Amino acid sequence: MPKYLVTASYSVEGARGLLKEGGSARRALIKKLVEGLGGKLEAFYFAHGDSDVYAITDLPHATDGLALSLTINAGGGARLTTIPLIEPEEIDAASKKTIAYKAPGA
Repeated sequence: MPKYLVTASYSVEGARGLLKEGGSARRALIKKLVEGLGGKLEAFYFAHGDSDVYAITDLPHATDGLALSLTINAGGGARLTTIPLIEPEEIDAASKKTIAYKAPGA
């Protein structure tokens, strides 16, 4: 099952909601959303810095990650990004493929 790194940054309204509901409630909600898509929430952490949340999820299809991102971003409480994580074996397989490519100007 494809694995994704999910990052989120709260808006002002989202931060207010987090203060009201608490961190555990947000994690439970995200877990429910991911499981509703047929996936699994592997890890969920809050952080300081550019992103307020880091999560690792397993989702059955790329469209599930897109659906999660679109739904949460449309809600306005947070800006979500889903980043596909790539297994080393996938890099091995990709490096063995031959592609006829010419760099610009070469």
